[in-house]
Amino acid sequence: MVKVTVSMSKHSTKDLLHVATIGRTVGLFGDLKFHDKSDFPEQFVAGARFYTKGKKELVIHSVNEARGTIKIQGHETLESAKPLTNAKLYTTIEATRANCHLDEGEFFWFDIEGCEVFENGEKLGHVDEIERLGPTNYLSIITDEKLVQAGKAKSFLVPYHEPFIVDVDVAAKKIDLQGATDILDAS
Repeated sequence: MVKVTVSMSKHSTKDLLHVATIGRTVGLFGDLKFHDKSDFPEQFVAGARFYTKGKKELVIHSVNEARGTIKIQGHETLESAKPLTNAKLYTTIEATRANCHLDEGEFFWFDIEGCEVFENGEKLGHVDEIERLGPTNYLSIITDEKLVQAGKAKSFLVPYHEPFIVDVDVAAKKIDLQGATDILDAS
């Protein structure tokens, strides 16, 4: 089965990918609520380095999975941790490739985004982003201009699972679909 594995959301600063958001402080010793936005909790370990939107580097001191909290080096008091509330954590594509394991048939979202999509040899458009709606991932496709001029919708969603996904070749930036034309026609 073909599957997209999220590592980052598209909401990123230039060359950085959003992977988590820090929440409110918890307790007196710098613990912060932690909201993982990825499918890779194993990347959040003591010593791991991430960046804020302003590209300030933050290093994880410790993670308490049971409590859903994180502690950042240099911010081990309530007062020093409070300014980190609502900070977004970013990482690089290179760090993601090095620290996050994919199984056969799994891909990072950033590898899928930008792929051209085809059905029966006809180009339907390209993947703008991937949207997770409930438990299902969807390819958000910007329709090929030729099809838009023929009266088709400017964009449409295709579920990212069988039987819609026939083949994915991220090296060639190409995805073959089945049933997507029917979805486009109904959009």
